[in-house]
Amino acid sequence: MPSVIKAAKLGDAAIIKSIIKILNNENIKVVSSISFNLELALKTGNYSKLRPNNIDIKSINKGINYFNKLNNLDHVQAMIVKDGKVIAKEDNKGTQKMLSKLKKKSGGILIKFPKKKQDLRMDLPTVGLNTFRDCKKFGLKGIVLKSRKNIFLNRVECINFANKNRIFIKVV
Repeated sequence: MPSVIKAAKLGDAAIIKSIIKILNNENIKVVSSISFNLELALKTGNYSKLRPNNIDIKSINKGINYFNKLNNLDHVQAMIVKDGKVIAKEDNKGTQKMLSKLKKKSGGILIKFPKKKQDLRMDLPTVGLNTFRDCKKFGLKGIVLKSRKNIFLNRVECINFANKNRIFIKVV
């Protein structure tokens, strides 16, 4: 187990990758939780009554372009876009910490995507009711996820909450 001990110095992801490598050597295949729990991920589409408007679509596209330009070492798994600009980026402290730095009624849009080369067998970006509550608290207009690349917890409750609080859910 020396590789796991070395990995411990590099963080959680490195530890899990080391364990996966050990399991692979024992012919045990590790798969993403979405592989056998398809209900945890969403396909492309709109999932709320409210839909993004044309200005929102431009902002979303700006955020997606930003994600595409990131390199393998960036920690960004979420960002807030507004009026065609990236106004907040997640760091290694997580999405909730990023959101807590926003002004109330920010009017932004949360985009939550996996990092480049993220091992989706062990670490998928996740949203759930707490994420939606934070979006309401900070006045976000919507949440954008990547098709089949995010875990979406409490689907019915989240969609109902989004509809009640006029937050759109878009999956690209």
